[in-house]
Amino acid sequence: LGQGLQVSAVGLGCMGMSQSYGPNPGTRDDMIAVLRSAVDHGVDFFDTAEVYGPYVNEELVGEALEPIRDRVVLATKFGWDIQDGKSVGLNSRPEQIRRVAEASLRSLRSDVID
Repeated sequence: LGQGLQVSAVGLGCMGMSQSYGPNPGTRDDMIAVLRSAVDHGVDFFDTAEVYGPYVNEELVGEALEPIRDRVVLATKFGWDIQDGKSVGLNSRPEQIRRVAEASLRSLRSDVID
């Protein structure tokens, strides 16, 4: 990917850990254990987005992977207009992209989004 970035053949999409697929599949501690176990089993690519939750999923992924950040690649997405905790449309204006990138870095507890 990109400038020589390499990831495992299998990645983990994290959306279902905080929304969309019925009831939450487990506690926050359960989901942290799943994320860390995935790394132990060779997965090093994780996908999230600010809109999952909103914000909850990036925070979960950030907390879970912070101690092993040097072993994983994170991807996140942006482009939503989130107001009062709900996605109400789209917003990809340059100032929004900067704001979201900074917020995602904080949520993901990282200094880089791969």
